Amino acid sequence: MDKRIAIIATDGFEESELKSPKEAMEKEGFTVDIVSENTGSIKAWDNGNWSNDYNVDKTLDSVNANQYNALVVPGGVINPDKLRRNENALNFVKDFFAQKKPVAAICHGPQILISANVVKGRKMTSFNSIKDDLINAGANWVDEEVVVDEGFVTSRNPDDLPAFNSKLIEEIKEGKHELQHA
Repeated sequence: MDKRIAIIATDGFEESELKSPKEAMEKEGFTVDIVSENTGSIKAWDNGNWSNDYNVDKTLDSVNANQYNALVVPGGVINPDKLRRNENALNFVKDFFAQKKPVAAICHGPQILISANVVKGRKMTSFNSIKDDLINAGANWVDEEVVVDEGFVTSRNPDDLPAFNSKLIEEIKEGKHELQHA
């Protein structure tokens, strides 16, 4: 199945939340690009410490949602806080919703989605510390391992990765969801 997926991340992403979905999607035969603000590499965060470097495949100013079948947003505390201040990142995210393509976010990743104004009226979950932020942005927040709302997949934390990866792959294989919306 010839699918191309974007993972949007920058320094401070939660390592398992990028590595695990990327490996699961590549195992399915999907092409996965790490898309970031700058060329070079980005540094992971793991167990409260800086971890490995990951090569950036594409920069935000060189890609658009038309080139991809789906978007994955890993968490980490630093990663979404940096990306939500980047206009290119917000527009990139919004375009996936506008094009009705699957979007998956885990842990603190939905913070970017709040700033992109795409969570209102959506059923979703996240790391519990951003529950109030999502509710205040209009989301219908629930405490579940994985939530799927018309091609929009969310999970709470790294413990949920097996369920998150499974649903993510299922939604990518289904393709566009006509009821996917911002």
